[in-house]
Amino acid sequence: MESSSERVIMAPKSRSEIRLLLIAVFVITIGWFATARAEEIGDVTVKAPIPPADQALAGNSLEEFILHHATTHFVNTNTTGNLARWRGGRQSICPLTEGLSPGYNAFVTARLRALAAYVGAPVESDPQCKPSVQILFTSSPQEKMDSVMKWATGPAFRNRYAGGGRDLIAFKSDHAIQGWYLTTGGGSSVLHTDVALVGFNVEPVWPQITQKYIGRTATGTRVGGGSGTGSGIGIVVLVVDTTKVVGHTIGTVADYLAMMTLSVAQSPDHCDPLPSILDLMSSSCGTREMPTGITAGDLAFLKALYYKNTGLGPSPSIAAIEGNMMSQFKNRQ
Repeated sequence: MESSSERVIMAPKSRSEIRLLLIAVFVITIGWFATARAEEIGDVTVKAPIPPADQALAGNSLEEFILHHATTHFVNTNTTGNLARWRGGRQSICPLTEGLSPGYNAFVTARLRALAAYVGAPVESDPQCKPSVQILFTSSPQEKMDSVMKWATGPAFRNRYAGGGRDLIAFKSDHAIQGWYLTTGGGSSVLHTDVALVGFNVEPVWPQITQKYIGRTATGTRVGGGSGTGSGIGIVVLVVDTTKVVGHTIGTVADYLAMMTLSVAQSPDHCDPLPSILDLMSSSCGTREMPTGITAGDLAFLKALYYKNTGLGPSPSIAAIEGNMMSQFKNRQ
């Protein structure tokens, strides 16, 4: 009997089936037809993958891996501490998955929680917490994406993204997994403030243009910038087009979503020598074998990103993350 993490996503077979699922689950169609119960979810325990081969770590491969896993918005000179992450307090991870059967929704949520805890990211202990990570499986992703776009261009942001500013949050709609990052500033002073009351930057997973910012005291970025306060992830919205993930297992897709949740990784269309679960949806990997779960490189990067107290000061520099990752790999050999 195959495990739940090995079950494959199936495409809808008929319009009548879709209508039945619409009534049974949610107002949006779903792509998985299994009826797994919570007790059938399977093991979500994180198991350390095999360390990468030496050739995957040669040259500047680690630096490129980090840059492709943590979006930096800089003008001329990159700054230290400008990689956004969950900081704890009111900016902690509380995932909610919708659009699948209850068992699969629970599996995706539990796997994300397990991976976040494994790498040291702050996770809400109360399962009934207010969701800060919203994952939606649907065959009509445009509806959800447009709703976020409408909200972001309205009075909630004092028309910051209205008019010409709308281009800053314009997104590419042709990807299997789309979504938004809402990042926060303010450093540790806002950790215990409801995220709804904290100023947000709205950043699409697949932006049409790249935002570039100037920090308050130095060339930098609003994602950390030159302010020294660092940046936090306040809310993540991920929308999965079930018509475009057919053939992938629920476990593989869950790990991809977890990686996207734990770091601001915009336009993840790279294929570095060091393998990543983000290779799964990349158009750059050609015939290279795709990972079926989160990789050693992914976990090492996330552990390094969350190594220090996330609520105090900016995140580690790229150089510090690279050194931390290399130490992890050496210690496991």
